[in-house]
Amino acid sequence: MFELNTSACFDSAHFLAGYAGKCANIHGHRWRLEVTVGGDALCEAGDKRGMLIDFSDLKAAVRRLADRFDHTLLYETGSLRPATLDALRGEGFSLTELPFRPTAEHLAQYFYEVLQREGLPVRRVAVYETPENCAVYEV
Repeated sequence: MFELNTSACFDSAHFLAGYAGKCANIHGHRWRLEVTVGGDALCEAGDKRGMLIDFSDLKAAVRRLADRFDHTLLYETGSLRPATLDALRGEGFSLTELPFRPTAEHLAQYFYEVLQREGLPVRRVAVYETPENCAVYEV
């Protein structure tokens, strides 16, 4: 089994609606997205001969995904009042609505599924919300 790893960071805010603690308030993180891809066989021909996949392709896919979440407020559908959303949009804030509670666990699963749909042989995704704490999703 061969594995490649790469990572990308992004800054965004979130809150956990219905949570009984500090994380119910809007707060930010310097998130780190770590992705592991893997496979048993290397490319046998062409310019990618001897590679599982091209590192530049892997890095670009992970960077694009991280960039979509950079400097935005991540919020769960239905967790903010329409008037609040209108006010935030009116001020020009970047908002990213998600169909799930924006926990590190859900984000890890979401990133895994997005990269898998893009055709990457994803094995594992870790999402760090602090340098010491991460959630991991792997199948």
